[in-house]
Formats: sequence, C-alpha cells, structure tokens
Amino acid sequence: MPQTNPSKAQSMADSVLMRRLWWLQSFLLSTWIFFCLKAIKEAIFLVDEDYRTRFLGEVFLYYNPMFMVALVLWLWGINLYVFAYSRISYAKVFDLDPSHLTHRDIWKIAGGLTMMVLTSMSLYMYFYSHGQLNYAAAQPLFLYCALPLFLGLPLNVCYASSRFFFLNTLARLAVPLNPITFADFFVADVLTSMAKVFSDMERALCTMYFYQVAKPELAIRPGMCGSDSVWIPFILAFPYACRFFQCLRQYSDTKDKSCLFNALKYATAFPVIGLSALKYHIMWDVWLTRFRPLWLFFSLINSCYSYYWDLSRDWDFGCFTTACQKRKNSALRPNLYYSRRWVYYWAIGSNLVLRGAWTYKLSAHLRDYRLTAFAFSALEIFRRFQWIFFRVENEFNKMNMRAPGATISLKRNYDFFSGYGVKSDGLEGTGGDRDWMISMGAKYDECL
Repeated sequence: MPQTNPSKAQSMADSVLMRRLWWLQSFLLSTWIFFCLKAIKEAIFLVDEDYRTRFLGEVFLYYNPMFMVALVLWLWGINLYVFAYSRISYAKVFDLDPSHLTHRDIWKIAGGLTMMVLTSMSLYMYFYSHGQLNYAAAQPLFLYCALPLFLGLPLNVCYASSRFFFLNTLARLAVPLNPITFADFFVADVLTSMAKVFSDMERALCTMYFYQVAKPELAIRPGMCGSDSVWIPFILAFPYACRFFQCLRQYSDTKDKSCLFNALKYATAFPVIGLSALKYHIMWDVWLTRFRPLWLFFSLINSCYSYYWDLSRDWDFGCFTTACQKRKNSALRPNLYYSRRWVYYWAIGSNLVLRGAWTYKLSAHLRDYRLTAFAFSALEIFRRFQWIFFRVENEFNKMNMRAPGATISLKRNYDFFSGYGVKSDGLEGTGGDRDWMISMGAKYDECL
C-alpha cells in the first residue's frame, strides 16, 4: 500500500484549515456588516425630519474622508496583485526590503480600516438618533485618533517596518532636504490625488476642535469650519507644493531642465486652487464675471499639461516621445508587460476624461455639493489607481534596461490581463527599437 508523504499531507491539512478559517472570517464580517447597516437604516428614520438633512451632512463630513482612505488602500492592493501576476517587481522599484507588504497584507489593513469606519459610523448614528449626543460626538474623535496612533505605534508589531518606511517617506516629501527617491515622488503624487480628502478632513477636525460634533442646535462658525475657511486652499495646495519643491531639489541635484518643466506642471494647480477659494471672499457676480473665466482658463491649462506629462514622461507612450516616433505604427512603448493592448489605449482615453474631472477636486467652491464632491474625489482616486499600473511598469522597465549587462532579448512574462505567458514586444530587430532602448537607459538621472 503506497505511503503518503507526511509533508504533503500536512500541507493539504493546512490548506483545508486556511480555507475553513477564511470562510469563518467571511461569515463573521458579513454578519457584522449586516448589523451595522441595519443600525444605520434605523437611525436615519429615527432622526426628526427637521434635522435629518444636517444629520446626514455631518455623517458625510466625518466618515467620507476615511472611506476614501480605505478605498485607496483597497485599490493599492489590487495594484500589487496585478504586479505580482505580471512579474513586475514593485519591491525593486521602491527599493524595499524582503519583508515588504503583499497585496494580502494591504487588503487586511484596508478591511480592518473599512470595518472601523463602518462601526464608528453606525455607533455615531445610533447614539445620535437615540439622543445620546455626547457618546455620538466621541465616535469620530476616536476614529481620527486611531489612524495616527496606529501609524506611529513605537512597537515592532503590525507591520512596523512598513509603517516606519511610510512615515519616513512623508517626512522626506514634506521637507525635501535629501535626494529624491522614486518612493518620495510616488507618495507625493498619490497625495495630490487625495487633496480633496485632506481638505474634508480639515473641516471634520475643525468641528471636533470647536466642540461642534453632534450639536444640531449650533451652526457652523463662519470663517472657522465652513466652506470659507482660509485653511482649505492651503491644504489643497500642500501636496502640490511638496511635489513642486521636490522637482526643484531634483533639478539642483541633476541639472536636468525637464525637472523645471515638471515643477511648472504642479505650479499650474495653484491658480486653480486660489481662484476657486476666492469665491467666498468677494461678491458672487464679481467672481462669476471676472474670476470664473480665469479659473476655467487655468483649469484647462493644468489638465492639458498634466495629461501630456502622463503620456510622454510618466508612461512613455506614443508619439510624444522621440524614440517612439521612430517606430512605425506604434502609439505605445516597444516593451509592454501587459499583453492586452486595449488596456493601454483605454488608459490613454480615460485618463483624458478623468484629467478634466481632476480639476474639480481642487475647487473649494464645490465642497457644499456633497454627492458631486464625492463622485469627483472617487474618480480622481480611480484615475491615480489606473496611473500607478503604467507608471510602475515604466519605471521597472527602465530599471531593467539600464541594469549592468542588460541585453536586448525577448522575455516571457505571465500577464495578468490575458492569463498566459506572453512575449514582450520585440526589442531586437529594428534600429528604432535599439534607439528606444538606448534612450531609456539614458533616463537614469531624469526628473521623476
């Protein structure tokens, strides 16, 4: 009678145990979500109709930013999942240690944050609807304190190395005194897509600071926590200022003039933010007739400039680059890690549309339209999620090209979008391909 390999039997037993544990966790989470949603539904109908609109507005104010942060984490997990199956080493691109987070780790964090936000929101609505306003006011405060406490936990637990790496990156992008790394500029670019989220957080924290949470009898203090707060444009502009100074720092290090053009791209966001915020400090008809056309003009410049930079420099697509102009019938790069070309053309088209929507997230005067603000914020986060795929792919491609001893050869990769082993577009054969490879290798000190 054949004997079973003990190690194989143990592996099968572990697999069965993990599967059962996954189903148990899914059942418990589903049950918890059901009761949270049930409590939210009951709370909405218990609140008096005279206060219901303000009540739902406060719920949106406190919990929309945190849901957006959770959305970013979920999408980043999808990015890592695709990188893993497309053989794109994001750890190599970001120069991470072997203990870096995988997509499963990111999804665990995203799931935990989502449950925290949903639980806090249901408790807030439950206590508010039952008249226990002091308990309701404590819920968003606990939630907003939990996130920085988790990130700064000085213990070697809960992904300590990744947490400290992230905090160190935030410190470097806020004060760009050191040479700029790929991680520095990458995180700063992601934060620019979350500028609207940070401005909403400012308003939520402001109401907490002035004890206005769950107090329906109080109006928002003018000039403090309302739409005319002077802090809003500064918070919206802060991520762009970080990228602006990063480009200047990189120009100082490399003397590459393209860094100055990149800095100019981020500088074009400042007039959009400033003119939008000006609405609350001048007469409406003056803003409408004089400053709104300027706002639209600078918005168009910013969107077109950013779109051009996405394709020509971040993704190296199409005839925007000199090397690709030498390739006949090619709107893309020669070396592609995703075999389904339609995803590249989809990215080119959709990025144009989403870049237009991108302008609205910088607009302080749209923050009172909650559903509109939510839709545009979510669209911008999705655009950034899509941008990450091709930006990291391009950087990984360039790193391979400039590696010592790199040769022009066909490589076979597992591609997520097709599910099969695919060959990268031929790098050997034509002079245009070789020129493209040489130009990629020459970008070692280019502006990020």
